[in-house]
Amino acid sequence: MTFEDLARLYEKKKKEFGIEAYKHISELLREAKEIHYKDWLRNPTQNRDHEQSWRAFKGKNLEKLVQHIITAEVEALGLKVINGNKLERSTKLPKELSQIKRNLAIDYGDFGLHLPDVDIIIYDPKNCEVLSVISSKVTLRERIAQTGYWKLKLLQDEATKHIRVYFITPDEDGTLTHKEPVKKGRAIVEIDLDGSYVLTEEKIEESDKVKLFEHFIEDLKKLLAKG
Repeated sequence: MTFEDLARLYEKKKKEFGIEAYKHISELLREAKEIHYKDWLRNPTQNRDHEQSWRAFKGKNLEKLVQHIITAEVEALGLKVINGNKLERSTKLPKELSQIKRNLAIDYGDFGLHLPDVDIIIYDPKNCEVLSVISSKVTLRERIAQTGYWKLKLLQDEATKHIRVYFITPDEDGTLTHKEPVKKGRAIVEIDLDGSYVLTEEKIEESDKVKLFEHFIEDLKKLLAKG
């Protein structure tokens, strides 16, 4: 199974559910797991552990799926979307991406400039300004504290303090569902991040920082309007 197979499954959901297709990401991942398992049986991994193989596939490809979902609407706003790995892994970047890398890098003084660990970057191609970065994981426990750390580091520098840091997740363990009793992951979102958008059909108690995914583009438009 490849990412292209995952994208095709999403497009089928989109035909069925329209703009609410995002609510069915967990369902889509369950379907994908079955296909992945059949493929794995034909060519099992060395340790013969499908769960481990599936977790690796799901983790790597959820961020690509989120990028696939948002790209058209983000580009309609005159912005561009790239995967964070594109900046990390490339040694020779075209001028535009090289400028993005410089505009996102965090200054560690004598220890050099280093990029934050983020999955998706949204920027303005007119001036290469980074508007926001996104981490995307199946559950918050996978990287929410680290994402909070990167937000704090970006805030410490005049050149990067404007960059919004978001988390997009299906939240399969329900960390964001309730305001009370508050779980640690939700506390980090509410205090340290600029927002989290949830890909779910479950009811969640929303706030200014925790919202259903359908609000992501409208919030991005508000960010643009502020200049």
